[in-house]
This record gives sequence, structure tokens and C-alpha cells, in this order.
Amino acid sequence: MHPSIEIPDSRFKNFASAGEAQLIADNACAHEFVLGPPSDEIWRTLDLKTHAVELKTTKPATEAGKGGNVLGDPRTALTWLVNELCQFGMYVKQNQVITTGTTTQPITIEKGMDVSAKFGVLGSVSARL
Repeated sequence: MHPSIEIPDSRFKNFASAGEAQLIADNACAHEFVLGPPSDEIWRTLDLKTHAVELKTTKPATEAGKGGNVLGDPRTALTWLVNELCQFGMYVKQNQVITTGTTTQPITIEKGMDVSAKFGVLGSVSARL
């Protein structure tokens, strides 16, 4: 498990009202991805549903979240993905990077800003845009 930050970008000015089909066509607003260093094996013993995450930027913007914001548990999202792929004869490969979804609400970011995410004992990750 790696702490990470998803940097969204959408073709829609108001992606929240774009609609499901449009968001799928927009690659779910996916744009960039920052992968942090691997966490040690402690994640296997954590209750990821309640595990806190803090997202910060250089502007006074902070967003708090928890693992339960990802389909109730990030492991649920991963299990769903694996099962869905199997139905189409596709499989997750060893060392393949998979993101299960965001634990926080998106915050506005701009070029030149610093953004960081703290995942407690799982580590942290940061980037300058």
C-alpha cells in the first residue's frame, strides 16, 4: 500500500452536475497521480474504514477524510474491481498500481501550489503542481 494523491481535471466547468455518462467519458475527472513510498505491512492490521486522512494545500484549504469514504472500505473497492475484471477475463497483475478512490472531498488546486496528504502511520505524500 502506498499513500497517494489523485490530481483531478475535468473538461466540465461543473463536473458535479455533468451526469454519470459524461463523467465516465471524462475518465472520472482523472488527470495526474502522485504515488508515495510504500507503507510497511501495518496496513493489514488497521481498520481502514476509520483510518484518518488529511489533505492540505498552500492556500488555507484542508480537507479531512477517512477510508470509509471509499465504498465503505477501500478493500471493498479493490474486491469489486478484481471481481469485475474477472468477469471479462482480465486480472490484476503483480505490482500493478491500483487506486481505490478518494478518501476526501476534492479541493481546488492551481499550478504552483503545494499539496500534501497525511495518512497517519501509513505515511504521507506531497507534490508541487
